[in-house]
Amino acid sequence: MIRSEEYRRPAVALLRVLAVAAAYYVSGGLGLLEQLTVHGAVVTPLWPPTGIAVGCLLYLGPRIWPGIALGSLLVIATLSGSVSTSTIAVVAGNTLAPVCAYLILRRAGFRSELDRLRDGVVLVFLGAMAGMVISSSVGTAMLVVDGKLPVSAFWSVWAAWWSGDAMGVLVVTPVLLALRKVRMPRLGDRWAEAGALLVVAVVGTVLATRGPLSMLYLVFPILIWAALRFQLAGSAPCALLVSVLAVVAGADQVGPFAGHTIVEVMINLTVLNGAVALTALLLAAVVAEQQNVRRRIEHACEELADVVDHLAPGMSAAAWPSRARDEREGR
Repeated sequence: MIRSEEYRRPAVALLRVLAVAAAYYVSGGLGLLEQLTVHGAVVTPLWPPTGIAVGCLLYLGPRIWPGIALGSLLVIATLSGSVSTSTIAVVAGNTLAPVCAYLILRRAGFRSELDRLRDGVVLVFLGAMAGMVISSSVGTAMLVVDGKLPVSAFWSVWAAWWSGDAMGVLVVTPVLLALRKVRMPRLGDRWAEAGALLVVAVVGTVLATRGPLSMLYLVFPILIWAALRFQLAGSAPCALLVSVLAVVAGADQVGPFAGHTIVEVMINLTVLNGAVALTALLLAAVVAEQQNVRRRIEHACEELADVVDHLAPGMSAAAWPSRARDEREGR
């Protein structure tokens, strides 16, 4: 039995690493479907692998970092067709960025439930915006060193790279964290409202991102609805939907993105996706925090009522008539 346990643990660890590498590679392929070229450098307005990497680290811990490195190596090798010293440096940057983001989040006391405003702020400003500086800096620097990018274009490409990586964390990681609390739905759940939200989100986002008029603001009432009624489980998928459809529209240069240069499209997408992620994430965290406070207050009131019942039987029924009614009805 002991020998079997010794073999099982390394096997499980290896399978986790391979699963993370596969998820990184597949999400990288999806991200490259809508790529843009800035000064000859290929960038993406939304890079899902960074969100996958940070989410997997929060789920499984730092030991799965080889999976991130392997997935990044496969994506870059597929894109460039070769492996060089610069490739290894970029892989190192792509691995170090989410690992550092994870360490910063843990150091800051981040809770993956995202049920506090503090957690949302930490994920946005430390996990996404600060952590992804590493990958964008290393990647852009390697392009300059290899002569594939002029020094004058460094900051524009750096900003586009950083934006794509940060948006991946802001949009994809919350969805992975929300999956931790997924359960089998019950008949009493708000099926009709959830279905209506889905239809409105799709139709509203398509109209906002591909319509002839500039109506991108239409997506924000939808995000507010999702956050207020369904918290992170509703706002995170809605934010992902809005970001993906916006990126597709921006790459096609239609709707509000028509008639703009690639750099202008990237700026517009960065501002939109950042505002969408902030709205969805922070509002959902505020609502969850308020609900937790309410539950704690209700629990404290119930404990106080039990104490009053113990000290003076019958007094809590007069002080809390609703409680007495619930007890009579067997609730």
